[in-house]
Amino acid sequence: MMTEKHLSDAIFYLFGLIVVLSLLESYFSYKQDKKLYETKDTLTTIYLMGVNFLVNLVMKTGTFLFLDYCYQHYSMVRITNVFWYWTVLVLLQDFLYWLLHTTGHFVRVFWAVHVTHHSSEHFNLTTGFRSSVFEPMYRLFFFVPLALLGFSAIDILFAYYVTQIYGNLVHTQTIGKLHPVIEYIFVTPSHHRVHHASNARYLDKNMGMLLIIWDRMFGTFQEELPEDEVRYGLVKEVEDRGPVNIIFHEFIALGKDMKKTPSIIDKIRYLFNPPGWSHDGNSLTSKDLQKQLLEEENGIYVKS
Repeated sequence: MMTEKHLSDAIFYLFGLIVVLSLLESYFSYKQDKKLYETKDTLTTIYLMGVNFLVNLVMKTGTFLFLDYCYQHYSMVRITNVFWYWTVLVLLQDFLYWLLHTTGHFVRVFWAVHVTHHSSEHFNLTTGFRSSVFEPMYRLFFFVPLALLGFSAIDILFAYYVTQIYGNLVHTQTIGKLHPVIEYIFVTPSHHRVHHASNARYLDKNMGMLLIIWDRMFGTFQEELPEDEVRYGLVKEVEDRGPVNIIFHEFIALGKDMKKTPSIIDKIRYLFNPPGWSHDGNSLTSKDLQKQLLEEENGIYVKS
């Protein structure tokens, strides 16, 4: 249904829209002294976006050919009605992105890739471009089911990039909460502010890109609360934000943790268990921190 030219044009114009909106947000932030932007932080984002672009460029042809091969030779159904074709594609693609994103938060080796997207202590429209650099190397495998279900490679990529642009637009502090119906169905800036927070209550919540209903269904939803003001960034901030360490710091930390135990099983657990898991229990996962917070709020937590 789509052509490669349609896809390229859509990406160009949608990307241009985000750039213009980012410049406007930056200007008004400066004029109103809101300090939503910081020069070094924005330059780091541009650098990460550039590296991600190069990885995407390398993976682009392979991704397309693999999805197209699955579509041409192994697709099980074909939806002929245009309305239902695009509706089902967008819904399924959004759910599979939720699955990809959730994996990036709960499996440490994938968190080591995704963590760069959360490494900024600022939150603005450019944050959406603060890319998980190596994600394009495995993202396509989460979208293979779409090709098997009869969606062409070019349409899958088009749906992904359009919803990705929407995902970029919710990286802003300039929009408050929207109408309750919108807040219930779609990912909004309020939902995504929670996602980028380092507060214990907000960790690993609101994984959706277009629809928030997946998070409501699978227990990863958290509303933004006025009594728990969002603090952006990571629980443990990155001290060295040099061009190499900003990408590889979590891989380095993962390697150090794996060396702490002689057990092969525990080394594998470090790879695939959630961030914060440790073989000796000396660190806490997000669920541990949230359980601790709940105990404190209920007045039953006793500090050791």
